[in-house]
Amino acid sequence: IFCSQYMSWTRNYGVQGTIFPAPNFNPVADAQMLAGALQGFGCDKDTLVAVLTQRSTAQRLTIAEAYQSVLGRDLIGDLREKLSDHFKDVMVGLMYPPPSYDAHELWHAMKGAGTEENCLIDILASRTNGEIFQMREAYYLRKEMHIRGTREEGYTDPAMAAQDAMVLWEACQQKTGEHKTMLQMILCNKSYQQLWLVFQEFQNISGQDIVDAINECYDGYFQELLVAIVLCVRDKPAYFAYRLYSAIHDFGFHNKTVIRILIARSEIDLMTIRKRYKERYGKSLFHDIKNFASGHYEKALLAICAGDAEDY
Repeated sequence: IFCSQYMSWTRNYGVQGTIFPAPNFNPVADAQMLAGALQGFGCDKDTLVAVLTQRSTAQRLTIAEAYQSVLGRDLIGDLREKLSDHFKDVMVGLMYPPPSYDAHELWHAMKGAGTEENCLIDILASRTNGEIFQMREAYYLRKEMHIRGTREEGYTDPAMAAQDAMVLWEACQQKTGEHKTMLQMILCNKSYQQLWLVFQEFQNISGQDIVDAINECYDGYFQELLVAIVLCVRDKPAYFAYRLYSAIHDFGFHNKTVIRILIARSEIDLMTIRKRYKERYGKSLFHDIKNFASGHYEKALLAICAGDAEDY
């Protein structure tokens, strides 16, 4: 029954992005427009926003090829040279294919003395097997990384769900290293459909929601990772709406998080994230971006979010 509820949710609340392939696409004309916008000491930022935020990732990559072919220059290199601050981060970020962008963000999150754990959690807790495989290949170009992508897909077993729920319950009670490993293996390897069953069985066995149990029994980034996995299983757009709200309101507009989520989800489920954001927090994502960002950086973020602009 719970699995059928999951499938019903995926049908009734289908996810939708905000950026789609532009009609009548002409990569050479776009490359020439971008070249003109990047000429001289200044640059035409409005043109950059108009072109790069209104093309799909595949189209942007074709534009970069045309830019190199016609002008003999690297578009990403020119964007890095001519732009600055967070506006540069947005424009450059848009030029990466999704696996490379994820790999780029992971690499930057882990380089240097500290590690930006929330970036790792956002990416690794939410990506599918296919996305992780492609990300891993992209990351190998920078540095070796051990991410397997072993989650089962489309598999359900009610009897096994009851067993797994009991293991999770024991893991929350015992909290030994072995139990933590078992908990992590179940949450990271079982299919989303199977985990819906497991969470329901966990509720039946313990009388407690699994998120509450994890929060009570564990702490730190391990706890945050486990909760992120559960929230992504239940409603991935709602998870990213929560992460955006936290980045905007709890951290004084954490630019890296906002940029990363908007770019990464723009062709997947950003429109649905917008809807969840407004449903849960009462104000539109547009409203909150306007309150904390400014200038062409604000314009770029709003353009990525826009879609049909129903709550602009």
